[in-house]
Amino acid sequence: MKQQEHKPPTSILKLFKDQFSFFNYLSFVLLLGFGLTFGAIAGRSMISDKYFIFNTTQFSLSQPLPSLSPLSPPPPLSTTSSLEENDTKVQTKGLKNYSKPPKALHHMKDKELLWKASRVPRIQQSTYKQASKVAFMFLTRGRLPLAPLWEKFFKGHEGLYSIYVHSNPSYNGSIEPEGSVFHGRRIPSKEVQWGEFSLIEAERRLLANALLDFTNQRFVLLSESCIPLFNFSTIYSYLIDSTKTFVELYDDPSNVGRGRYNHRMRPIIELDQWRKGSQWFEVDRDLAIEIVSDRKYFPVFGRFCKDSCYGDEHYLPTFVNIRFAEKNSNRTLTWVDWSRGGPHPTKFLKAYVTIELLKRLRSGSNCEYNGKITDICHLFARKFLPSTLDRLLWFAPKVMSFNP
Repeated sequence: MKQQEHKPPTSILKLFKDQFSFFNYLSFVLLLGFGLTFGAIAGRSMISDKYFIFNTTQFSLSQPLPSLSPLSPPPPLSTTSSLEENDTKVQTKGLKNYSKPPKALHHMKDKELLWKASRVPRIQQSTYKQASKVAFMFLTRGRLPLAPLWEKFFKGHEGLYSIYVHSNPSYNGSIEPEGSVFHGRRIPSKEVQWGEFSLIEAERRLLANALLDFTNQRFVLLSESCIPLFNFSTIYSYLIDSTKTFVELYDDPSNVGRGRYNHRMRPIIELDQWRKGSQWFEVDRDLAIEIVSDRKYFPVFGRFCKDSCYGDEHYLPTFVNIRFAEKNSNRTLTWVDWSRGGPHPTKFLKAYVTIELLKRLRSGSNCEYNGKITDICHLFARKFLPSTLDRLLWFAPKVMSFNP
């Protein structure tokens, strides 16, 4: 009887269990609701933060995205397209600044100049549709005695050419007048010994300066004794439209050819790769960049092509033969008379300059141009002494069709 009196009634125990189950259920519902609410708030906060960070980045790079209502989720963002558009704008702005022709005179040392020139754009045309230019690079000892002839040649064709003059730094002659096309076109130079390695350095220095103006697409090396054989329009079209470069190169088995090869150049330069040719070249922009960027063959010539090697007759022909033979015409555009023999070409005096001579130089031979045979093989000629200027000025409008 006593045990039955202390046993809880069945109804009370069931009620307690039911209340306990209800409290568990209620707690579960409350926790679930709290978790969903917290997750929603956190999720919205994270999305807002991500958008804020991205929007801040976009604002710093380009245009900000439109502000969004905090109650509505941000639309999908196309990061790649936005950044690509921004990158294009940056590049365009850079090209616009780059298109301004740099001044010829600067304070860069050769190392900095060549480094900068080796990283210039290789593009053929800019976004701003600027005309391609021809860079006329004059390698001189001092003054330009035939400058009045070249003035007539360039007259009326501004914007289609650039001029660079590398003269001996010791030259302190008269400065070209302000109206001259040669005014302010002298580049920082170093002393050049003809036939020495310094001559190759001067050629690379001229190319590097000309490459800083990326509208220059063709590059021709000239001397103070060179003359044009045609008017500007003819020469410009010939160069700009050419599919080849013009570096003379050939294999000369004699003592003044292969005989100058130094076997210590091996294995970088082998004897059967060794070539000879005229130093007066014409190249396109791609080859010009390769020349100033050369860190393989140029140092070899600096070490082993000295004294009677005459590197200016071998460096560029050998370099082009090894790397770019397929795009080269293997001929020079500058006519020189070697018929009298000896180490130097014929010098033309005043009495030698006749209409017949100029006509012969203009069309006295045949060659290939863009896959077709032509009689226009030389665009320039040398060596014309200062005394020839008057006769050249007289004949230029008649023979070479210069503007009067």
